[in-house]
Amino acid sequence: MLSMNNGVTISRDSTYGGSVVDRTDVISDAPALASGKASIYGAKHEPASSLGIVPHRGPDSLEVDEDMQLALAHQLYKSGNYKQALDHSNAVYDQNPLRTDNLLLLGAIYYQLHDYDMCIAKNEEALRIQPRFAECYGNMANAWKEKGDVDVAIRYYMIAIELRPNFADAWSNLASAYMRKRRFNEAAQCCRQALQLNPLLVDAHSNLGNLMKAQGLAQEAYSCYLEALRIQPTFAIAWSNLAGLFMDSGDLNRALQYYKEAVKLKPAFPEAYLNLGNIYKALAMPQEAIVCYQRAVQTRPNYPVALGNLASTYYERGQLDLAIHHYKQAIAYDQRFVEAYNNLGNALKDVGRVDEAIQCYNVGFSGNLSSIISFTVIDLLNLPFFIAGEAMSHIATQPSASTYQLREYIYGMIFWNSRNMVGAAASYYKATLAVTTGLSAPFNNLAVIYKQQGNHVEAISCYNEVLRIDPLAADGLVNRGNTYKEIGRVSEAIQDYICAINIQPNMAEAHANLASAYKDSGLVEAAVKSYKQALILRPDFPEATCNLLHTLQCVCCWEDRDKMFTEVEGIIRRQINMSVLPSVQPFHAIAYPIDPMLALDISRKYAAHCSLIASRFALPPFNHPAPIPIKQDCGNQRLKIGYVSSDFGNHPLSHLMG
Repeated sequence: MLSMNNGVTISRDSTYGGSVVDRTDVISDAPALASGKASIYGAKHEPASSLGIVPHRGPDSLEVDEDMQLALAHQLYKSGNYKQALDHSNAVYDQNPLRTDNLLLLGAIYYQLHDYDMCIAKNEEALRIQPRFAECYGNMANAWKEKGDVDVAIRYYMIAIELRPNFADAWSNLASAYMRKRRFNEAAQCCRQALQLNPLLVDAHSNLGNLMKAQGLAQEAYSCYLEALRIQPTFAIAWSNLAGLFMDSGDLNRALQYYKEAVKLKPAFPEAYLNLGNIYKALAMPQEAIVCYQRAVQTRPNYPVALGNLASTYYERGQLDLAIHHYKQAIAYDQRFVEAYNNLGNALKDVGRVDEAIQCYNVGFSGNLSSIISFTVIDLLNLPFFIAGEAMSHIATQPSASTYQLREYIYGMIFWNSRNMVGAAASYYKATLAVTTGLSAPFNNLAVIYKQQGNHVEAISCYNEVLRIDPLAADGLVNRGNTYKEIGRVSEAIQDYICAINIQPNMAEAHANLASAYKDSGLVEAAVKSYKQALILRPDFPEATCNLLHTLQCVCCWEDRDKMFTEVEGIIRRQINMSVLPSVQPFHAIAYPIDPMLALDISRKYAAHCSLIASRFALPPFNHPAPIPIKQDCGNQRLKIGYVSSDFGNHPLSHLMG
């Protein structure tokens, strides 16, 4: 996406496949919590004779102590204090390892602590004592589902239902298992069976809502979640699922409100904190997002997705050491977290640790390349280029148009990532386009290359193709608008920015770039209005803040001048400390009442940035001519000084200084 610097649009065009990827930008409905609730009360209400066992009893005092410990464990479990509940339940187990109700509770506690192997082990232990214990089969099914073996889970749910046909929780959980297999008809039948047995079962209402949502029936899903909340207003999972529905529809403020309600009702709700963090991130509130991701990790320390998103937020803020640390933590908990390997490689590359970055890219799918074949084209666009290269070698034995398409596209990404071989990258993008239709990413990336080469006409042609394939691509409109603006076609740029805003009204970058175009057209009032709108949508938007100040300075508007300059100086210092290109350009900094040494630091950052851009063209070093002495005995040549500027004599600074 694009942003600007002091009225000059910076072409940070989006390239598909080279950006940082968050694994959970798509909000999940946390089905394990919504439908995998461990049942711990099933045996409690059954007389011992109907369970077919004779409970072991010790002395009366021990029996009372057992019952008190078990009651306390149940109470702690229901309040979410699972580790304390485990201590008391283990104390009961030490006294009486044959209590099946305690074994069932132990399994449920381990389930909530995400120790699914121990959950299964404790339920199997109970089944050796009581082979027809339906709740044990149901809870084992929950654990197997979370371990990823949905087929085994379905088998155990069916055994539980066979043993106890009126087991409403098992019917509801079986529905969620069928949903994972995308067997929607069976899932719907199971949900309705659960609700027929127990119309007040909020889990079943919530799961039916998830099913409706998966089938694209948003209004029906909304009704299901509302019904769950009518029955139990404190049901945090329904609030979370309702929030996900509004997030999908783009209503981030309502989604934010409902996720807050979910975590208020259930403070130990890592999925809700994760999604709340994603919303804050989408609203450009990174500090709030970081707090939410940290809460998710505090609640579940081995939560790789939350660690990955926390790392990505640090990465975007330029805090690369923290990003690297958290990406490594995410990978430690999930060795198959491909996006984390990719993003860690990006972060290592950015701090100059190139060898480690290459190693990280290579590790991503080593030993498991067959799974790459199951990725869609768009998934492959997000793979690091070294992994993609290995993927190509793996699929080379499967010649087909689609394989060729992937191979050529990935080759393009390889050379694009190398940055010094844009010509080779362009040739492979063209090869991709020769054998595929309906894929806009190569056109977008080819446009960026054309712009780097100064070929704006071809870049615009590529953006036209992006918009032909996807007329609602707001990013494509903004990128094309920037290209128009760079070649002086400002009125067309304004039209593209306005179209992008009509499609995506909350796109702060489009408002900011529209403001820049208005400013270049002399429409200062409209520019100020658009900059302010961008800042309403994204308060933490350094470029818009700095550009607004510069625009106001150009028209000698001094309202809140000291406050704004203090804010801008703080932005610049933070950006320099985080190794981010400052949002104030060196030439403009001369006219600002800021520390001269800070202005010098700005110039140094821009010089390094220009050197980096120049290096991408792989040009040979400039050979300076032999020095000519300025003064010679018989010298009569004049000293000639040249000044090059695209707006010589008509620059805001010249007017301010005049």
